[in-house]
Amino acid sequence: MASQPIDVHIREVGPRDGLQNEPPIATDQKIELINALSRTGHQRVEAVSFVHPKAIPQMADADEVWSKVDRNPDVLYSALIPNLRGLQRAIDAGFKEVNVVLSASDTHNRANLNRPTEDSVAELDALVELAHANDVFIELVIATSFGCPFEGDTDPKRVAGIVERAEAAGIDRIAFGDTTGMGTPKRVKDLLEAVDTNLPRLMHFHNTRGTALANIMVALDYGVDQFDASVGGLGGCPYAPGASGNVATEEVVHMLHDMGYNTGIDLDKLLEVAEMAEEMVGHELPSGVYKAGPRTRLVERS
Repeated sequence: MASQPIDVHIREVGPRDGLQNEPPIATDQKIELINALSRTGHQRVEAVSFVHPKAIPQMADADEVWSKVDRNPDVLYSALIPNLRGLQRAIDAGFKEVNVVLSASDTHNRANLNRPTEDSVAELDALVELAHANDVFIELVIATSFGCPFEGDTDPKRVAGIVERAEAAGIDRIAFGDTTGMGTPKRVKDLLEAVDTNLPRLMHFHNTRGTALANIMVALDYGVDQFDASVGGLGGCPYAPGASGNVATEEVVHMLHDMGYNTGIDLDKLLEVAEMAEEMVGHELPSGVYKAGPRTRLVERS
């Protein structure tokens, strides 16, 4: 195993993965959320996705949102894309980093992208060529890396095969998506031992069954230092039954800071944004740290 890193890099996905599973909220509120997150010390924010509005109506205003964001020069913003058309839209909008998604599970890929996994994998060469021709960094997100609600557990060898083809195509980074929170520490270990790659690795965990923080601990032991998280625990996948919220950013930051890792994120400011996000969506968010506060918060004895 690789030694544990000192710096851990968190990509905030609340504005995209968080809001895509909520009823559509106003464009100006999305902009406000991205701007607020950009002032917390976040170095990376996934801002929007360029998908067909009929597929994800919550992201129908992606171009308008992005055009009005007060872009912090210290933040790297990225966009999720499903295909070549989405990539071209992201390029036209000026993004310099994109995250192309496909699913290890054929059934989920058909539900999410309306085509088999092989068709998505076969498009990687063209995606990389177009991205690199425009000086755009391109990450591959492999959804259902640990399991699929339609097919069950995902064989790590299947994920490893996709990674091998992605690396051959010239993908710049690999992300492993735990789309419905089926990952456990054992399955994270099995996957990371099965995948042989020199590419940077990022983990995207959902806390559906309460294992996300434990999964992060295992990934850290294997030298992974990049993780997705969503403010307040917002999020899920509209095409995966049971895909409740992502791991909450403040829970990840709270744990890592106590262990001596550095994220660069101001936890107090982040908790203020979690409160804003809860008001925006109009229901209670699942984050325990948001509800209880950090472990260092004291109360007056009555």
